[in-house]
Amino acid sequence: MTQGGRPLVECESLVRIHQHGSVEVQALQGLDLVVGAGEMIAVVGPSGAGKSTLLSVLAGADLPTAGSVRVAGWDLTALSRAQRLAYRRDVVGFVRQQTARNLVQYLTARGNVELPLALAGRGPRARRARADELLETVGVGHCADRLPSQMSGGEQQRTAIAVALANGPRLLLADEPTGELDSATAQEVFDTLRLAQHEAGVTVVVVTHDPAVSDQVERTVAVRDGRTSTEVLRRTEVAEDGESRVIAEEYAVMDRAGRVQVPREYREALALTRRVRLALEADRVSLLPDVVAR
Repeated sequence: MTQGGRPLVECESLVRIHQHGSVEVQALQGLDLVVGAGEMIAVVGPSGAGKSTLLSVLAGADLPTAGSVRVAGWDLTALSRAQRLAYRRDVVGFVRQQTARNLVQYLTARGNVELPLALAGRGPRARRARADELLETVGVGHCADRLPSQMSGGEQQRTAIAVALANGPRLLLADEPTGELDSATAQEVFDTLRLAQHEAGVTVVVVTHDPAVSDQVERTVAVRDGRTSTEVLRRTEVAEDGESRVIAEEYAVMDRAGRVQVPREYREALALTRRVRLALEADRVSLLPDVVAR
């Protein structure tokens, strides 16, 4: 399901296997994901579920072992080295959790934003105008001449968002961008990501463990064991008394092969094990315990 327009991100049966000596680690095990253009989603899940690997693939920094992935019409499995550099420069922006990894420490905020513009061949005057515009947009124009060490954590992360937006990307990826911040500052950073979505029309994918962030997007995608498992869709309704409220509904995700991950609490409640019975009813499919096996 997508809440945005036409798909900007399309992942089908993504597999990524990391080789550590003689040990193979399956970070992604057939993951499917579609994100609409202009949409903002949160990706959640336990450590080791494959969230960061997914972002690395979408960022063009890692190649899947199998499956397909397309972003804004770019087939990320078939790019030459030059095309991959162009994709990472022009199509995607990335914000990491560690503020120190987002910014060049000996450059000012303005200098950091100008850097990707310089790499793209923009002239000095255009670079400065674009950098100042972006810093003002994300609310840190007063930090233009400051080094990262002279800024707060929230100011550094908002500057990092400005850097990520410098070349007008179609997709903005954020890996735990509020993980090192207090709740008030984290909200400021999230609001900046939301501003980027609305003002710049950029599609935003945020990996987060922070429920205060994931609860504020229209769609939260849960990743478990290298696959998308559930999605929470949120909508706002106005009650009879005129008060608005957010309705959140959780859905299981069915992949193209018809596989659905059943949440652990459901499996344990009904003692569902290796084998289950399916029953097709008039308006539903029932999942029943294998009573014969008992």
